[in-house]
Amino acid sequence: MSQYVKPKKALGQHFLTDPNIARKIVSCLSGHGGYSRILEVGPGTGILSRFLADKDKPLWYGIDVDIESINHLVERFPAASDRIIHGDFLDFDLPSVMGDDSTAIIGNFPYNISSQILFRILSLKEFVPEVVGMFQKEVAQRIAAPPGNKTYGILSVLTQAFYHVKILFHVEAHVFHPPPKVQSSVLHMRIKDAYRLPCDESLFFRLVKTAFNQRRKTLRNSLRSLDIAWEQLPAGLARERPEKLGFQEFVHIALQTSPHAPPKPPAPGE
Repeated sequence: MSQYVKPKKALGQHFLTDPNIARKIVSCLSGHGGYSRILEVGPGTGILSRFLADKDKPLWYGIDVDIESINHLVERFPAASDRIIHGDFLDFDLPSVMGDDSTAIIGNFPYNISSQILFRILSLKEFVPEVVGMFQKEVAQRIAAPPGNKTYGILSVLTQAFYHVKILFHVEAHVFHPPPKVQSSVLHMRIKDAYRLPCDESLFFRLVKTAFNQRRKTLRNSLRSLDIAWEQLPAGLARERPEKLGFQEFVHIALQTSPHAPPKPPAPGE
């Protein structure tokens, strides 16, 4: 454990302390997509960075909001100091720094913002062919859950629409400082060859979020505010609940939805 970096509860920091697990996490990067750069989100004390920072290809970058971490990383990896970024990944303009180069993302993600990190990655998917990340176990299971699973939801549909998702292994709490009160899991995401959807993407996101915000209702009721041509869709689909649908079905619904129609008023009693 670094004497220079103290974990901060407000930043959700739980520093991995086992170098063997760190090495195992880094080894999960496959090079899929032929990326030339790796961005580590929240490198903290540099336990993952030590296996990445000295390589010429792919070229490692690190971004962290914690100035103590930044100072420690600059001291520990002086040859890479110009690639250590003090900033917030949630606001980070990846294309402006990396250009058009594909970039893998890796990290022991702070659990308090891991879902936000995932949504940010989804917004950058055309630049990010591969992700290896540490999540709270329950969140990783939610992301990887298949349709019909009780944890299947917004994160599952949106991530699986664009990436192949797999939980690689679980990590016990005692290998972190401080130990989190939950188990952790390492998740692998690999961009799909056909990741560009044949529908309006913003409408697709809106459909999924609207449906799962009222997940106990049928789709016809939960999506009542949208102008959907149900008669053009398979019989019975309108009576399904969102957790039964894969992302393909949401794409089909989006293709039969007017993106410009004004919201419908709620029905009486709703």
